[in-house]
Amino acid sequence: MEKENIAVGLDIGTTKIVAMIGKKNEYGKLEILGVGKSKSLGVARGVVNNITQTIQSIQQAVLEAENKSGYKIKDVVVGIAGQHIRSIQHSDYIIRSSAEEVIGGNDIQLLIDQVNKLAMLPGEEIIHVLPQEFKIDGQSEIKEPIGMYGGRLESSFHVVVGQASSIRNVGRCIQSSGIELSGLTLEPLASADAVLSQDEKDAGVALIDIGGGTTDLAIFKDGIIRHTAVIPFGGNVITEDIKEGCSIIEKQAELLKVKFGSAWPGENKDNEIVSIPGLRGREPKEISLKNLSKVIHARVVEIIEQVFTEIKDYGHEDPRKKLIAGIVLTGGGAQLKHIKQLVEYITGMDTRIGYPNEHLAGNSDEEISSPLYATAVGLVMNSIENNTQSAVRMDVVEAPRQAPRPPVFQAPEIEEEVETEVVVNRKKVVSTGEKISRSFFDRYVDKIKDFLDNAE
Repeated sequence: MEKENIAVGLDIGTTKIVAMIGKKNEYGKLEILGVGKSKSLGVARGVVNNITQTIQSIQQAVLEAENKSGYKIKDVVVGIAGQHIRSIQHSDYIIRSSAEEVIGGNDIQLLIDQVNKLAMLPGEEIIHVLPQEFKIDGQSEIKEPIGMYGGRLESSFHVVVGQASSIRNVGRCIQSSGIELSGLTLEPLASADAVLSQDEKDAGVALIDIGGGTTDLAIFKDGIIRHTAVIPFGGNVITEDIKEGCSIIEKQAELLKVKFGSAWPGENKDNEIVSIPGLRGREPKEISLKNLSKVIHARVVEIIEQVFTEIKDYGHEDPRKKLIAGIVLTGGGAQLKHIKQLVEYITGMDTRIGYPNEHLAGNSDEEISSPLYATAVGLVMNSIENNTQSAVRMDVVEAPRQAPRPPVFQAPEIEEEVETEVVVNRKKVVSTGEKISRSFFDRYVDKIKDFLDNAE
């Protein structure tokens, strides 16, 4: 029987953990075989802060994906995010021993290995080394140097750096869940793979992924990654503001934001009121939708302004660096009503909502095409590039796992259903809840595995 290239991505977010199993169909599109989702417990702003709870949440998502797909997961590509991520621009060169021979992949690998030896701040490690333009014997703006002659090979690099302890904690959680880590990818890069077209990357585009705990930014120009940043604010701070501003519990604040929230206060009339049931026999609370929008608007403006500062730092105002394709919004936060209009108003740039259906097979479930799953889809695509056999059919599993998983912790569902009463125009309506060097990656993942094994 022909070996299937089954790929698995694991998105460890602040709000949710998603395990996604997929493969390429005969048309080269991504066919999703199973998705598991659990409420993320133990992760704050993209960083693990409770190992036990994170392991339980991962196990629940993995188990659900396995049951839906009929495949047993062996290893995963995981997304890395968090406020500890930073990126630097760096240039380096090598002098080749023989300028009479054409440049090959091993020369580029040598250059990348050299960059990997860069001295970092204590406790930091390099996650990605992304070559940009190359220069051969002073001739610049070369995108593909392989096959050319030259003695001095030089390149500018986009280097992504993260905290070693945070990365190892993620590795520990995955290994303790009974699965292996096959690769690491910066989350905004995974989201970009899922929602951006090549034309947009060439023209110049900023991808803004608004998650629960962080807002991730990736800027592309001339098909090359130019800038990445992670801003430590996301949808959860909006929920927190609603909770504080309206004096209600978090569950109700989240439901209010999703059902009735808008980033544009002018859209709501003064007499649109939501009635929230009181706690333990207390009187119901009445909240004006206009005031709700004002609270959301204030926080979203703050997040977008911080992202826009990063875009300006990249040099968007320079005509040669102009982002012609504008902004693409994705992630759960992109589902907020009127956020597209607000981003266009603040930045003056064309904006669209990014759905991860660019590479999905035509028969994919509509839910998977939501911006919520952009990172998970990108991670599965990354796993396919690795050519790993990340999962096997349940019926060909010869023996159960050596280390059986501990009992799965039943975390509450993300979408809580709370009955709310909406009063519109004083009429009551009842509503209920509705391409980098692979060998480097291999070595990097092996390094984490060794560290974890030795730490036993």
